[in-house]
Amino acid sequence: MKTIPYFILNCFLICTLWTAKAQKNYVLDAKTNFIVLGTSTMHDWEMNSTAKNGTASLTVADGKLTDIKSITIDLPVETIKSGKNGMDKIAYETLNAKKFKTIKYLLKDADKVNETTWNLTGTYTINGVSKEVKTQVKSSVSGGIVTLQGNNKITFDQFGMKAPTALLGTIKTGKDLTLKFTLNFK
Repeated sequence: MKTIPYFILNCFLICTLWTAKAQKNYVLDAKTNFIVLGTSTMHDWEMNSTAKNGTASLTVADGKLTDIKSITIDLPVETIKSGKNGMDKIAYETLNAKKFKTIKYLLKDADKVNETTWNLTGTYTINGVSKEVKTQVKSSVSGGIVTLQGNNKITFDQFGMKAPTALLGTIKTGKDLTLKFTLNFK
């Protein structure tokens, strides 16, 4: 009769060790992309960054993402580029880049919706202001790379910024922004 408790204990230990080994630390790879989309009275605009400063603790089993323990991203503000120096300069001034050199994201909670969809709750810190934001992402796993794709709608006001203007106020930026991302963790 003593063998049954030992058997159960051994099963528990094996399952615990297997679960611990399945969780892995990942870093962002070269195909990661961040896009900021906005509007103005003149035209819609887009700024991109391919900065790769981020880590995640993820569990992958049978080729699928099964758990997200942590995600941390530090996006250097001056890596976000529009392809136009004047627009970049205005963006960096708006983001107060001299004082706050990075945009940060820190995951607080991840809830699995289905096999490929997750609801993430995390804190964005932009312009020194931290706000909790909910994001729905799609996940995929291929060739050892875990990809998370999603977007957030935010406003300049949420993060203590004024929508920028140009040419003595004749060109005005819309108040709404979309942060779109493809995170590739390897």
